[in-house]
Amino acid sequence: MTTDAAERHPLAYLLAVRGQKAQAYLLRVAEQHQRMGYGQMAYRREKASRWIRGDYAPNYRTQLAMAALEGIPPEAIHAHGWPGWLLLALPDHTLFTLPWTTTGVVQALEITGGPVDRRKFLITTSVTLGTTVAQWSAAAPAGAAPTTGCRIGDDVPDLFERRLEGLRRLDDTVGSGDVYDAARAELRLITATLKNASFGEGVERRLFAAAAEASRSAGWTAYDSGKTAAAERHYVTALRAAASADDPVVGANTLAFWAIQHYSTGNPRGAVDLIEAALSKAPRTGSPRLTSMLHARACRAHAHAGDARAADRAANAALDAYEHAGPIEDDLSCVYWYNLGETHQLIGSSALNLGNPKRALAHFLEASTVHTNQEAYNGDAFPRGHAIYLARLAEAHLGLGDVDAAVATAHDAVDRMGGITSARSTHTLEDLRSKLARRRGIPAVAEFLDYTNTE
Repeated sequence: MTTDAAERHPLAYLLAVRGQKAQAYLLRVAEQHQRMGYGQMAYRREKASRWIRGDYAPNYRTQLAMAALEGIPPEAIHAHGWPGWLLLALPDHTLFTLPWTTTGVVQALEITGGPVDRRKFLITTSVTLGTTVAQWSAAAPAGAAPTTGCRIGDDVPDLFERRLEGLRRLDDTVGSGDVYDAARAELRLITATLKNASFGEGVERRLFAAAAEASRSAGWTAYDSGKTAAAERHYVTALRAAASADDPVVGANTLAFWAIQHYSTGNPRGAVDLIEAALSKAPRTGSPRLTSMLHARACRAHAHAGDARAADRAANAALDAYEHAGPIEDDLSCVYWYNLGETHQLIGSSALNLGNPKRALAHFLEASTVHTNQEAYNGDAFPRGHAIYLARLAEAHLGLGDVDAAVATAHDAVDRMGGITSARSTHTLEDLRSKLARRRGIPAVAEFLDYTNTE
């Protein structure tokens, strides 16, 4: 069984896939360290444990010895940082090291859309994320490439775009599990078209944009299904395809969804880096609504990092940007779900993370009543998201001592979820249950806990 640490850190995973004990590996490193003239090195297993926990990193000479042991050139240590360069020692490192060219993108699409690889791959550090984002920013878009297949026109990317729009909507209502499989199937079909058809530059870029959206959709639904390592693969590939498409919208949207994964799984600083990269491209999208959404995501990331001042700045920027948003039906299709109510929900969730339930409650209540351009938060259309926010509203009530309101809202959250599959929603509700469990002596709380225990 793979532990959380093995999924989150390259060294832990490297040991796991080799079936090697930490002390045995460190002994080999120590021997290499001495062969390279660096002297003796302690090799107790606690040293590896501290590296994996992030207590500290191995010094430069130790990293050189490790790299030599793995057959990795020293320059990789500088290029990718610790522990990012260790990904090069993993059996599935190819996706991480492919060139940022159209050929490299097609290879990445084939790897990501192919058979599910049960091995783990996860970018874990802000250094590695920063390298990926920098490569995305500098990558050249696709140009007209010679092809020999059947000639296709704009009607083909039109069809793909409509099908991907349907996948977004299905994810809202049927849950992530089945949509993940559908998104991967769509990704394989688009990849085959890129490889085998003949087309002009405009069609080629639209196909890459469709591939990016299919991979982003697969990444989000993988994460929402609890497949965090698979999600990372899809997000990396989506960003590569977005670069070849020269499409700032799908690139920024990918970074926004990728950031959710990082601030929700213990890397809020990495999430901030992703959002800042997306915001650098926001002016090219021409959408104040998308810009507002990115600022709201930045608010969430800063809140998870415990930076109240930065979270407040981002919250104000999100509300300011939204003032310039036009009618939702005239906006980008990828932000169909985002309105002023959602903005307040995200800001309220951030306030909750920062330990301010009173402010959180104010934003949650504002979200339920606000109307802008006749846009109200539609909980029926987005049952999974609505259930998550209801759970957070219940937590705010609980934080303010209103147990009755918390229990009533918690019941509503559970009922809203119904049979929709979502690991993220399940985790949110379980977190709420654990907080309520501290008050099991209250009859209403005990009844709710018993009720949800049988669901």
